[in-house]
Amino acid sequence: MNAKRKDLLATIIIDVIVATVVGILAFLLAYILISGLPHVSWLFLTGSADSFSGAGGIGIQLFNSFYLLILTMLISIPISLGAGIYLAEYAKDNWRTRLIRSAIEVLSSLPSVVVGLFGFLLFVVKFKIGFSVISGAIALTFFNLPLLTRNIEESLSAVSRSQREAGLSLGLSKWKTEIGIILPVALPGIVTGIVLSAGRVFGEAAVLIYTAGQSAPVTNFSDWNPMDAASPLNPFRPAETLAVHIWKVNTEGLATNAAQLSAAASAVLIIAVLLFNLFARVLGNYLYRRVTASK
Repeated sequence: MNAKRKDLLATIIIDVIVATVVGILAFLLAYILISGLPHVSWLFLTGSADSFSGAGGIGIQLFNSFYLLILTMLISIPISLGAGIYLAEYAKDNWRTRLIRSAIEVLSSLPSVVVGLFGFLLFVVKFKIGFSVISGAIALTFFNLPLLTRNIEESLSAVSRSQREAGLSLGLSKWKTEIGIILPVALPGIVTGIVLSAGRVFGEAAVLIYTAGQSAPVTNFSDWNPMDAASPLNPFRPAETLAVHIWKVNTEGLATNAAQLSAAASAVLIIAVLLFNLFARVLGNYLYRRVTASK
């Protein structure tokens, strides 16, 4: 067999593998959306679910998912940004840096259920915070930190060294060069990584089963005082998220239409994750064009 035929055969095999993967993904998405979208309505999106049977809407679960996501990103982004800048710009190649990188790799490989059990033992039991929004947000931060830190480090490391040398040649300090030149250039990749990690956090269930809880107490959406027990912004109340609700309906729900409820909630979750991914690409491309002045 000559080189051209080998190349053609390899190309066909790769195309078949890619088509198979894309086909499986398309089938799964189509199945979930076709099964669930007919059962989605405005009342379903804004209504409340019965805590015993799981019947009803997903309004509070949807709110809890976004609330937990916002708190998690507020905690994890500053930590990941600082860690990424340190590893990319300041850390020397020694045993301490290698230990940090190894710890990040180990943490990123932990199953989410292990992170959830860790959060349960530490925050719910040891610190006596109980099943709450803040327990879930901190546990999700541990789950999200490795991916976000690695993304920020790689985005900063991808910036050309000439950019750094240009800043230093102008008399800027290393820190001012980092903040004023390197960080803006790396911003598109960083923002894309943040949005993608947000989609991952939004669809997480195992961590939150053990930390945020499996109940969604009645909240008063006219009360926005975080210190009130009935306020939706109270960080110390239990918060069943959309992903946890899907798991609960499938395993414990007693509603006669549990299959339809689960399919509808799954469709909403899939659409939200797809929107996160689409938004990441659009925003990343927009920021890249703005920073590089390319059309």
